[in-house]
Amino acid sequence: MRRLTTLTLIFLACLGAARSPTTVTAKDLIGTWKLVSDVNTASDGHKVEPFGPTPEGTAIFDSGGHFAIVISRPDLPKFASDNRMQGTPEENKAIVQGSIGFFGMYAVADGVLVQHVEGGTWPSWIGSDQKRTIASFAGDEQTWTTIASFGGNSVLRWRRVK
Repeated sequence: MRRLTTLTLIFLACLGAARSPTTVTAKDLIGTWKLVSDVNTASDGHKVEPFGPTPEGTAIFDSGGHFAIVISRPDLPKFASDNRMQGTPEENKAIVQGSIGFFGMYAVADGVLVQHVEGGTWPSWIGSDQKRTIASFAGDEQTWTTIASFGGNSVLRWRRVK
């Protein structure tokens, strides 16, 4: 029988830290996560980063099944009026297209995160269940795939905040 080297043992320990998406539970998500990237692929294969190459985003999951997610471009314009109720059509368009926020309840089963949206900035999602497939989950990093609110498929990478 061969002896396991230290390097082999470390490698096997690292493999053990990775969770199969189907074994991820709601408890595994508890905490705060920072968005690393969001890449959308349209039906024609064209790729776009809807929140830019360095998106800003936070996802918070609590032990009671509540969640809140806010994502935005880092280059959102300031309103010339300094009053969010008096934005120009161009300013309002930039904000709507460059940010999204929603909250509600969540559950995880069979590698799928289901978010029941109770409120947010995209009214079409309110009252709906949004499904995100957990494509990978390893320690403090996870990747979701989903159908985007503007079409196509998005891949979102998250890193746990410590």
